[in-house]
Formats: sequence, C-alpha cells, structure tokens
Amino acid sequence: MAEVLEFPDKWECVTCGHEWPREAAPEAPDAPRVVKDAHGNVLADGDCVILIKDLKLGGSSVLKGGSKSKPIRIVDGDHEIDCKVDGIAVCLKACFVKKA
Repeated sequence: MAEVLEFPDKWECVTCGHEWPREAAPEAPDAPRVVKDAHGNVLADGDCVILIKDLKLGGSSVLKGGSKSKPIRIVDGDHEIDCKVDGIAVCLKACFVKKA
C-alpha cells in the first residue's frame, strides 16, 4: 500500500483515515502469563488439572487420560505446567489438560 502518511508517532491511511501506532507498545515485562487449558479455561498456580489423553513419557511409561494432578505451577517455556501426576513430576503442555 503506497497511500500511507507517515507521522512521528503514527501512520495514517489516505484512503480510509485509519490510524495506527508506528511502533507497537512493548509488552510489560511484569505482566502475568495467561495459560489456558484445552477448553479455554484460564489456569493459575494451585489449580488441579486432569489429563485429556494418554501421554507417553518415553520407554513404556504412560500417563493415562483422566489422571488428576496435584496442584500445578505455571512456568515459562514450551511446557507451561509443572506438576505431579501419579507421583511422577512432569512438565505438561496446557493443550493436553482440562481444569479439574
């Protein structure tokens, strides 16, 4: 699109007049991370979750779907949930659990 006006703090479309910031505001570093389960429910530290499918841990170890966890902890990284399921400490992706 060549019909854009540039201003020091914003851009403006000549055709429709829509304005948007030149730079997106940086995300606040202290903002809490929002983690949602497979059904879209927001999870928080201390919640308990239930596995929605069997998860292989490697070798012949399997966590069965329907297993309930101890209270969870939300952590940074690819696997957002740190908890214990059936006495085994694991890190889980939120897409494989539902809030209990």
